[in-house]
Amino acid sequence: MGDLEIRKATYQDAEGKGYVHYKSWIETYTGLFPNEVMEKISLERSVKLAKEHPENTYVAIVDHKIVGFACYLESRDTDLKNAGEIMAIYILNDFKNMGIGKALMKVCYKELSNFNIITLWVLESNEKAIGFYESEGFKKDGHSKIIYAKKTVRMIKNAT
Repeated sequence: MGDLEIRKATYQDAEGKGYVHYKSWIETYTGLFPNEVMEKISLERSVKLAKEHPENTYVAIVDHKIVGFACYLESRDTDLKNAGEIMAIYILNDFKNMGIGKALMKVCYKELSNFNIITLWVLESNEKAIGFYESEGFKKDGHSKIIYAKKTVRMIKNAT
């Protein structure tokens, strides 16, 4: 792996971020989500979303190519007070297990440091992601919701 750069995303990063979002969904969720959900995933839609929402995002760059990204915001969960949320973290399979996820989480922690807790939602059947989040200090808090006919679970970490 070449040098890793983590920086705030810009509008110009939309193509690369969109590609990572699209490709990561296919790599991660094929077999975990129903086919009718997966068939709706498109590169064009992912790039469009990246162009519409460049804010609150960091990108991970290796050899001048975006290989991952993370998004953060104030928690959307109304039952939590003073909570930040890591809304998304995606890394291309070829770049996993290289410390990129930890580096992206670190910048999100810094951005969310004014909150008492940090939350995220993860697909219950995505055991690799749950293991990673647990290694980062997150714990399941018992809350769940259904998206695309699949159960997701909320994980919480005390902000430090």
